[in-house]
Amino acid sequence: MASNGGNPSGEGRSGGRRKGPKCIAIIGPLGTGKTTLLEAILERTGGIGKAGTIASGNTVGDHSPEAREHQMSVDATVVTTDFVGEALTFIDCPGSVEFAHEADAVLAGCDVAVVVTEADEAKFPALQIVMRKLDDMGVPRIIFLNKIDKVQAGMRDTLKLLQPYSATPLMLRQIPIRQAGIVVGAIDLALERAYVYREHAESQVTEIAGEDKARELEARFEMLEKLADHDDALMEELLEDVEPPLDQVFDDLSADLRAGNVTPVLIGSAEHGNGILRLLKTIRHDAPGIGDTNERLGVKGGETPLVQVMKTVHTTHGGKLSIGRILSGAVKDGLELTAPNGETARVSGLYRMFGKDHKPVDAALRGDTVALGKLDAAATGDTLAGGGKPVPQIAGGERAYPVYSMALRPMQRKDDVRLSAALKRLSEEDPGLTIVHDSETGEIVVHGLGEMHLRVTMERLEGKYQIAVERREPAIGYRETIRKGISLRGRHKKQSGGHGQFGDVMIDIKPMARGEGFVFTDTITGGVVPKQYIPSVETGVRDYMARGPLGFPVVDLAVNLSDGSYHNVDSSDMAFQMAAKLAMRDGVPQCSPVLLEPVMKVTVFTPNDATAKVTALIPQRRGRILGFDARAGWPGWDQVEAQMPQAEIGDLIIELRSVTAGVASYRAEFDHMAELTGRAADDVVARAKADAA
Repeated sequence: MASNGGNPSGEGRSGGRRKGPKCIAIIGPLGTGKTTLLEAILERTGGIGKAGTIASGNTVGDHSPEAREHQMSVDATVVTTDFVGEALTFIDCPGSVEFAHEADAVLAGCDVAVVVTEADEAKFPALQIVMRKLDDMGVPRIIFLNKIDKVQAGMRDTLKLLQPYSATPLMLRQIPIRQAGIVVGAIDLALERAYVYREHAESQVTEIAGEDKARELEARFEMLEKLADHDDALMEELLEDVEPPLDQVFDDLSADLRAGNVTPVLIGSAEHGNGILRLLKTIRHDAPGIGDTNERLGVKGGETPLVQVMKTVHTTHGGKLSIGRILSGAVKDGLELTAPNGETARVSGLYRMFGKDHKPVDAALRGDTVALGKLDAAATGDTLAGGGKPVPQIAGGERAYPVYSMALRPMQRKDDVRLSAALKRLSEEDPGLTIVHDSETGEIVVHGLGEMHLRVTMERLEGKYQIAVERREPAIGYRETIRKGISLRGRHKKQSGGHGQFGDVMIDIKPMARGEGFVFTDTITGGVVPKQYIPSVETGVRDYMARGPLGFPVVDLAVNLSDGSYHNVDSSDMAFQMAAKLAMRDGVPQCSPVLLEPVMKVTVFTPNDATAKVTALIPQRRGRILGFDARAGWPGWDQVEAQMPQAEIGDLIIELRSVTAGVASYRAEFDHMAELTGRAADDVVARAKADAA
């Protein structure tokens, strides 16, 4: 066991208090009180006079019309406030899995995450997703156990429930004080002080009552034991029953949080403003700073300006704002910054963010989190560099996989260009959106992370950008093929004065094995079809195959040009193309055409207590289960492998999440084409003919 030597950076309590500015992500499952906590923090730091509420629609966070309409966070809110003379930037991230991708770029530039949760087992799978993200990115975290006034279980039992969802040991920093079963305050285990809660006010120091003293001593010893796992000197003191100096305890608390050795657990009630000051002090004294964050990101620092872009916002009047953390150097108005792809842009305005409001500032220094104006070259997640040379993007997570899609077209054709521009801006603000212009169907398809995700996107299109759109399910990539072959002649002959048109071909059409595509050959002898016209025959065949007798592209067939004739004057490329099309038009319907539908390989990720429900759901969508197993690295989760027609996947995520407390997800990739017959095939063909009419 190696000693951490107290605080190697010399920034603990004994070596000079760590200074701001700091950047803190507030994350956690949906409904745990993150936005309410931000309000309580702003009230306690003097950023606002009185905390707002979600129900009243007057919070600094969740300020967008969509967030207030649905009473849930739908994007990250950035707020900078001052605490004891130090700037703290809090970024309140959405809790819904459909908007959780907002945290990815935020966490890359943050010093620490405050994970807001509650003692509700129904929310623990969502908590596990959050904690796994922090583990993957190596972000230190503090747990704020919210709604402590509603917790009936003891803290030891609560920690036992929470620990399986954390890769690092959970360590209590406080224990509750109860009177008649009601939580009325907390005991700080490091300071060994008791505090009685007061509504939206600083807690009052009080004596530790006799019955609470034994609980405090036991809990404090457990805290010190966890710290001693990484400090040999402290371990010796505990073994010798020597009370460690307070500075040593605080240095270890800071060093272990910074190193990710432990996850401190604080308690409180954001709704009542309880436990807020202890959280703020922990952030100020114990949480890592920009130096530690740079070390985590592999940034060497220096004087070269480096900015990590955490969020992009398009304002109504101010244009594009790139909210970023200054990792090194200083940024001033007019500075030219270079994106990882080599594009450059000049900063036009610097702003300190406070929710929807922003205030101009003269400059931003190392550690500051600010909005930079009109950096058209910058994208969320980019690392921007001064000095004219790009640097590699230092932080990038796995892009969230789309699970819900929608095809759009403007109600008015004149809005075509405006729609494309608006979708581009929305996708810049929201990296979870993917916009695809499908060349085959002509559709604009928006891919997102759930039904609510795309609903909010549509509300922004129609509200912020004033573009009315028609929505529909995206077209499915149906194909058709043939079951038997045929040989027949196609002749195109037309006389309209002057040169006429003449082309004559004999073709053999045969089916091919599934997935083999299309093959064109010729067995022409004696020059009955001149060589220069043979490519025209193939072109005519391919043109026909774009839409077969059932209304879809034709695949998996072979066509051989075996005979034909020509006219010295009237034959042409176009004439032979038309002859080939006529032959295909007459021949393919006689080849027993059959509809093919795409079948996807689907991997569903689900908590294992819902695996049975998921496996029951799949056959209801014409799916075939291939097997299931434990999800690697995810205790308590399974992954189910299946094959399912693409047509059945459209709203699959809605049902999956309804049976998994909102946390399941899936990935799908094309596997093969399969025949579709009967009533289902008839319905598809009828819809295709109606659309073409």
